[in-house]
Amino acid sequence: MPKRVDHDERKRHIAGALLRIAEERGLQHASMREVATAAGVSVRLVQYYFHTKDELLLASLGYLAEQLADRMKARLAATMEPREFVTELLLAVLPTDPESVRITRTFAAFYSLGLAEPHLSEQGMNYPNGLERLVASQLRTAGIAEPELAAAGLLALTNGLGSSVLSGQRDAGSATAVLRHHLDLVF
Repeated sequence: MPKRVDHDERKRHIAGALLRIAEERGLQHASMREVATAAGVSVRLVQYYFHTKDELLLASLGYLAEQLADRMKARLAATMEPREFVTELLLAVLPTDPESVRITRTFAAFYSLGLAEPHLSEQGMNYPNGLERLVASQLRTAGIAEPELAAAGLLALTNGLGSSVLSGQRDAGSATAVLRHHLDLVF
């Protein structure tokens, strides 16, 4: 009897290998061959599921976004007030523990790649844009003036703080304090 294969699981496994390479060595090392080796599969199998490297990159970015969304959901409750909701959501994005450092570092690799490959950047912006809309809706509920601008500013601040933590400019506690200070200014 032929072996049944979960194709979605296999795609996730291959995309996970790309994400591990991106985190450990950068996306520049994520060739189809390197991904196949890291996943323990043949290059041909990688190409079966992902016809181009761009397809593999975009699928991997989607899986990374799912991981961040899962982190956020774990921190959020439907009954939260807007300020608490926005605070917890942005704290989930900050690199404050090994899991969030991994996610932030890998997103940073995708952002860098997007500078050189604009077509990847366009498709990769769906998730950050959705996050910005979510924050803006919470700010609107709280009666904050110009919620779209405030949301864009808070997310830009959070991304910048994430970069400063990854680069060693500040630690997670300091970044959290800066974020909370700016949330106090908004709310």
